[in-house]
Amino acid sequence: MDTFDLLMQGFSVAFTPQNLLFVFIGVLAGTIIGTLPGLGPMSAIALMIPVAFGMEPTTAIIMLAGVYYGAIFGGSTSSILLNAPGVAGTVATSFDGYPMAKQGKAGKALAIAAISSFVGGTIGIIGLMAIAPALASVAVSFGPAEYFALMVLGLTAVVTLAGKNITKGLIAAVVGVMIALVGIDTQTANQRFTFGLPDLLEGIDFLIVALGIFALAEVLVLLTKRGKEGESRKVTSLRLTRKEAKAITPPVARSSVLGFFTGVLPGAGATVASFLSYSFEKKIAKDGKTFGKGNVKGVAAPEAANNAAAVGSFVPMMTLGVPGSGTTAILLGALLVLDVQPGPMMMTDRPEVFWGVIASMYIGTVVLLVLNLPLIPLFAKILDTPKTLLLPLVVVFCVVGVYGLSFSTFDLWLLIAFGAIGFLMRANGFPAAPLILGLILGGLMERSMRQALQISGGDWTVFATKPIPAILLALAVMSLLPAVIGAFRKRRSHQDELEGENTEVKVSERI
Repeated sequence: MDTFDLLMQGFSVAFTPQNLLFVFIGVLAGTIIGTLPGLGPMSAIALMIPVAFGMEPTTAIIMLAGVYYGAIFGGSTSSILLNAPGVAGTVATSFDGYPMAKQGKAGKALAIAAISSFVGGTIGIIGLMAIAPALASVAVSFGPAEYFALMVLGLTAVVTLAGKNITKGLIAAVVGVMIALVGIDTQTANQRFTFGLPDLLEGIDFLIVALGIFALAEVLVLLTKRGKEGESRKVTSLRLTRKEAKAITPPVARSSVLGFFTGVLPGAGATVASFLSYSFEKKIAKDGKTFGKGNVKGVAAPEAANNAAAVGSFVPMMTLGVPGSGTTAILLGALLVLDVQPGPMMMTDRPEVFWGVIASMYIGTVVLLVLNLPLIPLFAKILDTPKTLLLPLVVVFCVVGVYGLSFSTFDLWLLIAFGAIGFLMRANGFPAAPLILGLILGGLMERSMRQALQISGGDWTVFATKPIPAILLALAVMSLLPAVIGAFRKRRSHQDELEGENTEVKVSERI
C-alpha cells in the first residue's frame, strides 16, 4: 500500500466515534493544562496513563498525543497575557507576545499564536507522514559530538537575543549555564553550587527560574509603575491586517520547517526549536530591532516552531523507539505498557496505531484551532482585570505552580529570589532570554561533551574532525562574527569621537 492508502486507513481509524471523542478530550485537557504553570505536558501525560490502561492501544495513544500537542498549543496563552510561560516551549513567545498585550493587542497576539500553531502543527504532520523513516535514520547518526555542536549553535543565539549590549547578554547566558549545573554531578557525584544546602542537590527546576525571571519580575516592575499611565488596556480586534498577514507568512513557513527538523533530533525538542526560530527570524528581519517590543513575527515564529517540533519528536519515538524529548519518553513507556513496540517494524506490524495517530493529529490541530479562536476574546478579558486583583492572582498562580512541583517551601524562596534577580536584570539592562537559553542548553551541552570525550578517549579534535560537528561549530562562529565586528566598530568610533573631543580641547587651550 502507498502512503495515501495508508493515511486513508488511518483516517478510517481516527474517525470512529470513540477515537474522535478522545481526540477532543486530549487536546482540550492539554490546552487547559498548558496554560497553567507547573502542570506541563509531561505531568499531564503521566497522570493520564492510568486512565489509558483500560483503553484500546490506538485510542489511548491518540488521547495521550492530543494532550501533548494540545499543551504546547495552549501554553502561549499565559505567556502572552501574563508573561508567565505555561510550558518551556512558549518562553520565546512571551518576548513579543506580552509587549503586544500591554499595547492592547492581546487578541491579535493570541490569534497569531493560534494560526501559527495550526500551520506549524500541520506542516509537522505532513513531514511526519512523508519522510519519517528517512529522517529517523538521520537522527540516529547524531551522536554526542553532533549534539554538543548543535547546542553550541543554539547558545550563540544569545547574540541576537542580547539586544544592544552583547557583553550583558553573554553574562546572562553564563549565569543560565551555571544555574543548569547546580546539584549533584551524575558522573562524579560531586556537589556543584549547592552551598551545603540539601534542597539544591537535585538542581533547580526550570519552572522556578522561568516564573521568577518573567512573571514575578513583571509583578515587581508593575508595582514600581503604580499610578503611571501609558499602557493600553483595551483589547482590539482579532483580525490581522493584510500587511500583518503578509509579514508573518514567511516566518511561519520557515519556522515550521526548522521546528520539525529540530524536533526530530532526540533531546532538542520544542523549547530549543522555538529559541532557534526566534533568533533566526530576528537576525534576518529588516525590522529586527523591534523584536522584543511587540513584533508580530516574534510571536508567529516560535509558535510555529514549537508545534512543528512537538510533532517532529514523534519521528524517532515511533520509527526507532528512541524518545525525542522527556514527554515522548513517557509516551514511549505508555506504548510499551499497552503492548505496542515502537520501532522500524511498527509501520508494518501495527499500521492502525501508526497511521491512526498521524490521522488523529490532522483532526486534533483543526479541533485546537476551532476551539481556541472563539475563546480568544474571553482569554483577552484577563487584561481588563484591575491591577489590584490581577497582580495578586499572578503571584498566587506562580506560588501554586512552583509549590505543586515538590511541595517544598524552599522552592518558594527560590522563586522570590529569581523574581528579585529578574527585576534587577531589567533595571540594569540585562536581557532575560539568554539566561533562560543557557539554563535550557547548559545541561545538554555538558552531557553531550562528556559523552563525546569518553568515546574519543579524551581527544578534543573529535569536534573538528567529524563533518557534522565541524559544520555546526563553524556556523556558530559565523553567527557570532557580525555581532563582534559591529561591537568592535562601535567601540572604535566611540574612541575616535573621544580623541576628536580631546584634540579640540587642546587646540582651544593653546588659543
